[in-house]
Amino acid sequence: MESCIFCRIIKREAPGKVVYEDESVVAVEDIHPQAPVHLLLIPRKHLPALADATPEDEALLGHLLKVAAQLARERGLESRGYRTVINNGAWAGQSVLHLHVHLLGGRVFHWPPG
Repeated sequence: MESCIFCRIIKREAPGKVVYEDESVVAVEDIHPQAPVHLLLIPRKHLPALADATPEDEALLGHLLKVAAQLARERGLESRGYRTVINNGAWAGQSVLHLHVHLLGGRVFHWPPG
């Protein structure tokens, strides 16, 4: 998707501070962080939203969460906790139409969010 900012970041055609990458996921620092740690885990495969995932994407979705847990552990978030978020659609706050997982930590979060 030529106009997708996340696809462009993955291809290194747009700036983004990459903190992790493998064959299926790229993680970058959020440019508008909502917590001391705020990473975006972006699948290399362009999926507009979670609702667009198919049964073939199950392994990818699981891998996104596994990588989120790994990055949280590496940043020392495990002992106090962290939050993972997937916004799906405009009312949920999805502003980029490319599925991504937010990893947030380093501060207290409240419930309900938003």
